[in-house]
Amino acid sequence: MSFPTPEPPPRGRLYDVGGRRLMLHRSGTGGPPVVFIPGSGLIGLDYVNIQDRVAGLTTAVVYDRAGTGWSDPADLPRTAAEVTDELRALLDAAGVPAPYVLAGHSLGGAYARHYAQRFPEEVAGLLLLDPFHEEMVTRAPKQVLDMLAEMKGRDLPEPTDEQLQAAREQLARHFAAWPEPVRGPLAERHLSSWRTAWSEDGNLYDEVAGELRHAPALPDVPLIVLSAMGHDAVQAHLWPEDVLREINEGKRALHAELAASVPRGEHRTVDAGHGWVHEERADDVFAAVRELLGPPTPESTSPRRAVRSPGGHGAS
Repeated sequence: MSFPTPEPPPRGRLYDVGGRRLMLHRSGTGGPPVVFIPGSGLIGLDYVNIQDRVAGLTTAVVYDRAGTGWSDPADLPRTAAEVTDELRALLDAAGVPAPYVLAGHSLGGAYARHYAQRFPEEVAGLLLLDPFHEEMVTRAPKQVLDMLAEMKGRDLPEPTDEQLQAAREQLARHFAAWPEPVRGPLAERHLSSWRTAWSEDGNLYDEVAGELRHAPALPDVPLIVLSAMGHDAVQAHLWPEDVLREINEGKRALHAELAASVPRGEHRTVDAGHGWVHEERADDVFAAVRELLGPPTPESTSPRRAVRSPGGHGAS
């Protein structure tokens, strides 16, 4: 499989995984490593600020799924099994030792759960940042279902030059808090891949939801679910206020149920928007990671690679 050579990522490097080059950036030392799994429409370096903070505690990893960010293209959408197999192979190629604390955001929260369902011995803890839940649609009001069907039935028009410039200026302001070498390349990467979120979650409510429902239960590891219950500009633009309120209350209930499904689960709400909860409430996210890591031990500063049987425990 051959792809044109892209511009190198401003942080991290490309690893060959199954004929594709995938971007991964690691920093810090020790274990268990914390692996950030991006939400739909976001990419690894969107999480670099919280990664830098976590790197003061342990090894911290951000990466791009195939078809996103600086990784090679892939046909989207993909199944959760494909994504978790890919992540597992990438971490192995990069020499990042299991077990992991998986920090999954939105769609990435679904992938983090599925990884833990399929490979429980490789997960030390789970942090789910306003995660997708498979019952969100089954419990959604009919108005939401109708609006989702209408949105997914539309063709996305190409942006005008004026719209692109306005978006570029908005992204420049947004990424002003990022490290200087990352800001410009990250903004341009978002501008060139704005359709990705539309494609990546195209099978979320049926195929991925089904994978979560039919997989084994989550392992008995510490779990923290953060529900973002504050203002989100994108969601406020998409949904009427009363509908958005109903969506958020349903989400809060599902997240509470998810946390209660394991012995060491905890549910928390934060005043943040969905898309950038890791930036708007970075202190809460960092505190949750620190709790999941637990007190330092001699083993945490000298990680050993997990022994993996062919195919992995519980692999589907």
